[in-house]
Amino acid sequence: MIDTHPARSATDVAAPQQGVGPLLPGSQREARPLRQQILEHVRAAGRAARADITRALGVSAGSVTTLTSELIGLGLLREVETAAATPTARGRPPVALELVSEGRLVIGIKISDERNTAVLADFAGTILADAARPAPPMRRSLEQTCDEIDALIDAVLAQAGRPRKDLLAVGVGLSGMVDHETGTVLWSPHLGPDMPLGAEASRRFGLPVLVDNDANMLTLAELWFGVGRQRSDFAVVTIEHGVGMGLVIDNRLYRGERSMGLELGHTKVQLDGALCRCGKRGCLEAYIADYALAREAATALNRAPQSPQVMLDALYAEAKSGNRAARSIFNRAGRYLALGLSNVIQLFDPELVILSGERMRYDYLYADGVLAEMRALTLVEGREPARIEIHAWGDLVWARGASALALAAVTETVLAGARAT
Repeated sequence: MIDTHPARSATDVAAPQQGVGPLLPGSQREARPLRQQILEHVRAAGRAARADITRALGVSAGSVTTLTSELIGLGLLREVETAAATPTARGRPPVALELVSEGRLVIGIKISDERNTAVLADFAGTILADAARPAPPMRRSLEQTCDEIDALIDAVLAQAGRPRKDLLAVGVGLSGMVDHETGTVLWSPHLGPDMPLGAEASRRFGLPVLVDNDANMLTLAELWFGVGRQRSDFAVVTIEHGVGMGLVIDNRLYRGERSMGLELGHTKVQLDGALCRCGKRGCLEAYIADYALAREAATALNRAPQSPQVMLDALYAEAKSGNRAARSIFNRAGRYLALGLSNVIQLFDPELVILSGERMRYDYLYADGVLAEMRALTLVEGREPARIEIHAWGDLVWARGASALALAAVTETVLAGARAT
């Protein structure tokens, strides 16, 4: 089964909503302090009464009363009336709790091939400002990358009129293999090898800078702001300048033992096959990423190579107008995507697979024939096939996912500091 979600603009992504963050607690919630669980539940709900918290977390009313009073005293929660009191009403109006969002800011940043983006978010996850800057058409050094991050930080803070002292953390997402625990970029098409980006940026800016693979950032965006809020297990496959994958298991982002798993784009689909930008041959990415399609488009359209976006738009227009060579390129890419998706389903058995990224504008990649081939390659006897959804988010969603990474870290830091006082 496949659902297609219409494209969402940057304004849509930033629109206020009733709470942010996962709505399902997951079986791992016991590993987090109850005070943190309460704070995260209130953020996810937007507003929550104490009785609702008690029921949702399955804890005693006394514990909730005690801990919410502490959180109010620490300036992290506040009471709000849920209905206006009337002159004839007796007793105290009904109250709920909400986060105190002011004064604690995070920034999420996406480093990309052509355009870097950033969003500024408050403690409740509301987007206050966004910015975009052209990316240099080359590999960047560590210093250049920090300069790009610095410029984006300045831009979103200036737009919102907020001081740097209120900024508590920055999340950064980019393509490649990233050791999230250390913030080291082991390989990326944008940066040099073995780049300690997290450590250097943290030293330079004097605050935590968390770095992760961009597919994980998009997956966090689904988990915090999209359909993943109400799902405990799902997979995300992204097709843009590369091919990425994110996986949520038991309501938590899964990265692998060394924080570098799920590199779907670099799984091998052809021995001695097409050359991938990672330097190896036969990677899935070498058949369906934008640079791979643009490489073939130059031959099919008899044009000098141009930017991947220009080439792909021209190729798509030709395919839609009936050009056989153009259609064959998309059809071949669709077959390789079907192979990759069947492997994801066979390995992880997700109920839902979300296909996302800029290239999902090209409907050949998720045509009925592609999905039929995916199902034919997958053993699903006796079970419902995995549900496939297409999410064509706006460009800022990657940065917003990075803001969720920073927000999760800030929540733990703020609560740890409160316990120490």
